[in-house]
Amino acid sequence: MNPTARVISQAAQKFQRPTHHFRFFDLAVMVFVVVLLISNLIGQKICAVGPFRISGAQLLFPITYIFGDIFTEVYGYAGSRRAIWMGFFASALMAAFGMIVVALPPAPEWPHQAAFETVFSFIPRMVAASLVAYWAGEFANSYVMAKMKVWSGGKHLWMRTIGSTAVGQLVDSTVIMTLAFAGRASVSTIVNLIISGYLGKVLYEAAMTPVTYAVVNALKRAEKVDVYDIATDFSPFASGTEGEEFRPVESPVR
Repeated sequence: MNPTARVISQAAQKFQRPTHHFRFFDLAVMVFVVVLLISNLIGQKICAVGPFRISGAQLLFPITYIFGDIFTEVYGYAGSRRAIWMGFFASALMAAFGMIVVALPPAPEWPHQAAFETVFSFIPRMVAASLVAYWAGEFANSYVMAKMKVWSGGKHLWMRTIGSTAVGQLVDSTVIMTLAFAGRASVSTIVNLIISGYLGKVLYEAAMTPVTYAVVNALKRAEKVDVYDIATDFSPFASGTEGEEFRPVESPVR
C-alpha cells in the first residue's frame, strides 16, 4: 500500500464509528414522552403538603429526570438528546391541538366548556415553561452525568445520578416555576415552589437510586454495550454519535 493510501485508510479507521442496534431505546422513549405529557396536563394545580407548596407535575416530573439519567448512562448523551427532542415535539403538538379544540365552539348540549378551558388553555404556557427549563435543566443534567461517567470510569452511579440531578433540577425548578407562575402567583409562593420542588426532586432521585441501578443494569445487560461520551459534541443541535465510545458490558454498575 502506497503512503497516500495508507494515510487515507488510517484516517478512515480513526473516524469510523461503531454501530450498535439498541433494542429497548424506543420503548424507553415512549414511556418517557407519556410521563412528560401527563406532567404537563396536571402541572397547573398547586397542592398543599403541610407548609410546602408543590405543583401537581412534581408527582411525575422527577421521573423524567430519572429517565434522563438512564438515557445518558445506557445510551449516551446522544440518546438523551434524541429523547428530549422527541418530548419537545410531542409537547408542542399537544399544546397546539389543545388550543385548537378550546377555540372550537362547544355543542349547546355540552356544559363543560369553562372547565375544559381552565385545564387546556393553560397548557401552552406550561409547555413553554417546561421546554425552556428542559433546554437548561435536562441538558445540564445529561452533560454533568456524561462527564462524571468519564471522570469516574463508570463507577459510583449513585454519585453521578444525584450530582447531575442536583445541578439540573436547580436550573429546572428555578426556570419552570418562574415562567409558569409569574403574574399568577406571588413572589413568595414562587420561591416556595422553587425550594420545595428542588428539595423534593433531589430527595426523590436519591430515594429512587435502587430502582435506577436495577433499570440501568437490566438495560445494559440487554443492550450488551456501555457508552462513554469521550469526545461528544454536547450541543443540543448536534446529531449522530460522534465522539462516543462503545464498550462491552463487563460487570454490573457499581
